Amino acid sequence: MTIKEKQQEVIDAFSMFDEWMDKYAYLIELGKDLPLADEKYKTNQYLISGCQSRVWLQAEMKDGKVILKADSDAVITKGIVSLLIDIFSGHTPDEILNADWDFLDKIGLKEHLSPTRANGLSSMIRQIQLYAKAFQIKNNSN
Repeated sequence: MTIKEKQQEVIDAFSMFDEWMDKYAYLIELGKDLPLADEKYKTNQYLISGCQSRVWLQAEMKDGKVILKADSDAVITKGIVSLLIDIFSGHTPDEILNADWDFLDKIGLKEHLSPTRANGLSSMIRQIQLYAKAFQIKNNSN
């Protein structure tokens, strides 16, 4: 499934809820489904700065695809990072770097987050893009 198709699934899922409290509950459920991150990645090296809560994001390349893993100490933040991982993990660096992020506006996520959580979301996006760029550069130099 393409990134665009996954984004559309998220848009469709969020459109099923009329109230933002229900959308927050959905995000919390997504976070509960996030596989537990290995404790060895819960270090400052993988900690995303700019987040209100602690979020660890780790990436590796497998068969030309970026595999993302994450964890957070806050339930809504864990749901947000889970959403991003569901969409972007398992895709090539080029696919990630060329992806459109407007689905976040379409589901209304940014406008319903506190300023510090919205800043954290931007930091998560930036880190995913940095990982993809680093893997892209590494692939091109081989």
